[in-house]
Amino acid sequence: MLNPAPEAALHHLRAADPVLALLIDAGQPIAPAAHEDLYLGLLRAIVSQQISTKAAAAIWRKFQGLFGPEGYPEPAALLAFSDEELRTAGLSYQKAGYLRAIADFALRDELDHARLSQLNEEELTQHLTQIKGVGRWTAQMLCMFALDMPDVFPEGDLGIQNAMRRHYSLEETGRTLLRRMAELAEPWRPYRTLASKYLWQSLG
Repeated sequence: MLNPAPEAALHHLRAADPVLALLIDAGQPIAPAAHEDLYLGLLRAIVSQQISTKAAAAIWRKFQGLFGPEGYPEPAALLAFSDEELRTAGLSYQKAGYLRAIADFALRDELDHARLSQLNEEELTQHLTQIKGVGRWTAQMLCMFALDMPDVFPEGDLGIQNAMRRHYSLEETGRTLLRRMAELAEPWRPYRTLASKYLWQSLG
């Protein structure tokens, strides 16, 4: 399904939520995300987990360097590396195992784009979280950025929580906070991805 024109999405969000309208007017325009290779996106997401952007970029470059001039980690080639060899790129043993699990998933044709593009966000999240090391947050980031799905709301993301606490004066915590956030986000449908991107931008 093609994403609707950004103007239609912006008009809907402005009309649905006065707080969001202020963030959109104060913010910079947000372009649609480019569709990416989901396999590569998963590998990058694992490499980036729990480390700085700068450190992740350096490790990713070293990781790509293991795969010759093209730098593309074909699943079979990745599976041929030992943990020790993957560690030379700066990866932990745990992350090396997760990358191998993604390669194995891809080799079993579980990342076929034609098939996965037929799934909705919840179905795709459930499918991807079968992979060891891929949690709900990682799957949602891929839905939003690699596949540019228009209606994803990552309520578990710390940045989204902080932005909504700030702009909506939320004092709740835990599950009560998540429930309140979901209620506030309901009028944003079917453009919750774009709304979330403006919330992230507002923290800058």
